[in-house]
Amino acid sequence: MGWLRRGPRRDGEDAPRDPGFGYFSQREAALFRGRVRETFAELGLEVTVYADHVVDDKGRRFGLANLAAVCHQDRRGPRVWPATIDRHIGLVVRAMDGPSALDTLPPEQIRSQLYPRVVSGEGIDASAFGYARAVAPGLWEVLALDLPESVMMLTDEALDRLGSHAQLRDRALSNLRGLPVEEHETVRDADGMTFEVILGDSFYTASRVLDLDGVARRVTGAPLGEHGALVALPFRHQLAFHPIRDTSIIPALGAMASFAASGYEDTPGAISPYVFWWRGGTLTQLSEHDEERGDLRIVVGDDFQDLLERLILQGPDRR
Repeated sequence: MGWLRRGPRRDGEDAPRDPGFGYFSQREAALFRGRVRETFAELGLEVTVYADHVVDDKGRRFGLANLAAVCHQDRRGPRVWPATIDRHIGLVVRAMDGPSALDTLPPEQIRSQLYPRVVSGEGIDASAFGYARAVAPGLWEVLALDLPESVMMLTDEALDRLGSHAQLRDRALSNLRGLPVEEHETVRDADGMTFEVILGDSFYTASRVLDLDGVARRVTGAPLGEHGALVALPFRHQLAFHPIRDTSIIPALGAMASFAASGYEDTPGAISPYVFWWRGGTLTQLSEHDEERGDLRIVVGDDFQDLLERLILQGPDRR
């Protein structure tokens, strides 16, 4: 799994783009949505297809953003989309039509398969996830039940049936800390800029920002210091960080801002295109999209500015 995942523009940059999924050409989008409709029909469901979702005759809504991104990212092209779409929609329909795992699994098994997930606010219904904890602007922590074929994000109603949210969250965090680190890469450039990247097929790789100090100890052999770290979580399978110890933070900040924005684009499970300052478990946003210029800019508050000035006075790396 590469650290930078950008899907191809198969019909060329000049081909008319789809207004719903800009990485598709209009032709690709028509192929994709047509196959989605056919797959639902083969499963006995008539759906109305919209730009980024479908609605079946029972009023159930199925989002298409992640599936579209998976198809776009597959470099084999549209020839493999039917199998991908069939598999994904089959899993979703089986999960919705079958008995709930909350009714069939023993309570201890449910607790052993609980994990916290950091998700974009666009991915949750605030009325159903009132317990969700704000992690950073636009990012929320929810609890999820990990199942063989799917991940079930737990609503307020589901948690009420399971018990105390505080106890369930503690167990979920313990489960998260027990996950293996699947892949670790150190990104470097010719000028000595570095940052660490954790990658994995797990849906909870990016959510390990909730245990960032523990992850840093495992992959670098050292804890994060008093100043914390720069961190980026562009999509669910990727987490990047740079421990803050000296002026190496300055080139790392720019590189990670670009990394986050590139990793976020066109990917399934997108979380955030921005870079953050992690300190004691709190995330402060350090980059944003400049609407006027159409690119990224770095934005820092007084606390981070004071830290930068102290590091500059301290001088270069003294580790």
